[in-house]
Amino acid sequence: MKDEQPQRKCLVTGEVLPKENLIRFVVGPNQEVVPDIEGKLPGRGLWLSATRDVVNTACGKNAFAKGAKKKVVVPVDLADTIEALLVGRCLDLIGLGRRSGKVVAGYEKVRACLKDQSINHNKVSILFAASDGAEDGRRKIKALAPTVPLVELFRSDELAAAIGRDNTVHLVLSSRGLAEKVLGHCEKLVGFRAMLQNQDDNEEAQD
Repeated sequence: MKDEQPQRKCLVTGEVLPKENLIRFVVGPNQEVVPDIEGKLPGRGLWLSATRDVVNTACGKNAFAKGAKKKVVVPVDLADTIEALLVGRCLDLIGLGRRSGKVVAGYEKVRACLKDQSINHNKVSILFAASDGAEDGRRKIKALAPTVPLVELFRSDELAAAIGRDNTVHLVLSSRGLAEKVLGHCEKLVGFRAMLQNQDDNEEAQD
C-alpha cells in the first residue's frame, strides 16, 4: 500500500488538501509573509488554496497573523507576487529545457514534431500555446496530440523570452521530468490567471 500524500489545511477555507495543491507561506525574519513556491524555505508553514480570491481573503481577514499566532506584515500585492513567482518558475524550466535541447518552437516545427508523436508516443511531454495566439491555430495544434497536456497560460512574449526568441506562439517540451514540474506550477497558476483572463474576456465582450 502506497503512503498517502501529505496534506495540509487551508487557512481560509479550512479544506484539507494535498500539499501540492496548496501554496506554502512562511514568516521571514522581518515578520513579513513570504510565499514559498518551492516549499523549501525554513520555518513553520502557513497554507492557502492556490487561488487569487483565497489569497486576497487571507490578506483582508488577517488569516496569516491568526495562523502564525503573532503579528505579521502582509505585502499589499501578495497575489500578484505569487503569480509572478509561478510564471517565472515555469518559464525558467522551459528555458532549462531549451538549453537541454528538449524544446521545439514555431508552428511548423511543432506541427511536425506532433505528427512524429504518433510514431514515437513518448516524445512530447507538454504542449504550450500562447494565450494571445490565434484560436484556430491552437485548435489545429491540439488536434494533432489530443492526449498531450496543453498549457495556454502564457503570452507569446513570455514564451519567447523563456527561449530567447522575439515571438513564440507554439512550443513543445519533450522532457518528462521538467514537464511534471511545470504542470505542477501551472495547476496553481490557473487560480491566479484564470480570473484575470475571465475579466479580460468580459471587457472585450462589452467593447
